[in-house]
Amino acid sequence: MRTKITTITDVAESQLCAGCGACGYLEPDGIEMVDDLYSGRRPVVSPGVDTAHLLESCPGVGLSRPDTGESGYIEELYHAWGPILTVYEGAASDEAVRFAGSSGGAATALGLHSFERDHAHGVLHIGARADVPWLNETVLSTRRDEMLERTGSRYAPASPCDRLDLIDEAPGPCVFIGKPCDVAALAKVRKRRPELDAKIAFTVAIFCAGTPNAAGTLALIEELGGDPAKPVGLRYRGNGWPGEATVTGSDGEIIGAMSYDESWGRVLQANRQWRCYVCMDHTGEYADISVGDPWYREIEEGDPGQSLVLARTPLGRKVIEQARRDGYLDIAETEAWKLPKSQPNLLADRGAVWGRMATTRLMGAATPRYENMPGFRYWIHELGFKAKAQAFYGTARRVFTKKLRKRHPVNPYRGGADPKA
Repeated sequence: MRTKITTITDVAESQLCAGCGACGYLEPDGIEMVDDLYSGRRPVVSPGVDTAHLLESCPGVGLSRPDTGESGYIEELYHAWGPILTVYEGAASDEAVRFAGSSGGAATALGLHSFERDHAHGVLHIGARADVPWLNETVLSTRRDEMLERTGSRYAPASPCDRLDLIDEAPGPCVFIGKPCDVAALAKVRKRRPELDAKIAFTVAIFCAGTPNAAGTLALIEELGGDPAKPVGLRYRGNGWPGEATVTGSDGEIIGAMSYDESWGRVLQANRQWRCYVCMDHTGEYADISVGDPWYREIEEGDPGQSLVLARTPLGRKVIEQARRDGYLDIAETEAWKLPKSQPNLLADRGAVWGRMATTRLMGAATPRYENMPGFRYWIHELGFKAKAQAFYGTARRVFTKKLRKRHPVNPYRGGADPKA
């Protein structure tokens, strides 16, 4: 019997939760965001708290492609990739930012420009927890050193919307950087909180192929020779393009390193949360600006890194152009074909999601709802017979192995550095 979703607890226990933290922000006295090592960031609802009204702000239960009322979108990209006005390619002009960033440092450069030159107060984004560096926490960076310390992708559960109160309390507008689901959640929350909406300078979404759970991070640390019980340093990539996954000791010395392809492709990807398998938005359709890797070409040895940057709104394009004029971005408009060529797996995955959802519904498990986000056409045209079969049979297997028809109560991890504590 398919679970009827009427509360935030239903969302979390049916494995539809994206872990964004929006519900925790909207009900801070009744919901606590916690780390569940095998699920991700999850809400724990206090007894007696009514959460039905929060579902309209939850990206986990579904999404509807935003209609901004603007014209001029790139027509050949719209159906698959959402609203895009201009495609850019380039990198941060500052070599230190470019080197530290995951793919050219464009997101970091945009954040720096916002409060160094464009009168924003700061940037709400994700950083490593000081006491347990293999976990994430939401931070508000207002200085250059803070932004540089928090560069690089964080392939672990994060809930940046849980601390939107930091923007509420800030003396001026702030930038928001997050995964596509986080930005989608913020877009929904802004409709309910006009005072918050007025304090969002602009939003940046990072291309995302799924969020691994914390157990995946622990597996990576252990493979690299680290000890999670100690406050090890962990970078998933960056410090070069695409950079290596590295674990460092308290003295900063590298304990172990692994290529990006191996760390993501072999270790982390196998630990993605279920909700990511049925996600239609991997490139941030709700954002003003989206940033990802231009994988359309081979990376040459020593390449310092490039970013593919999408201006999705007039505001986003204005921000990019101003950052370029002020010398923060070395960037230029580029051809639209580079986006699908750079992310071919994401386009195919859009079709696979349709097949996964059809199978999941057929087998009685909960699924998200999507409006104006086509999937069937990509199921038909982007997937061969083998991929179609895999979408069905692979999903049917996961319904049993992940127990998608059963409820999964959140199991909060409240220990210290040692996950076994």
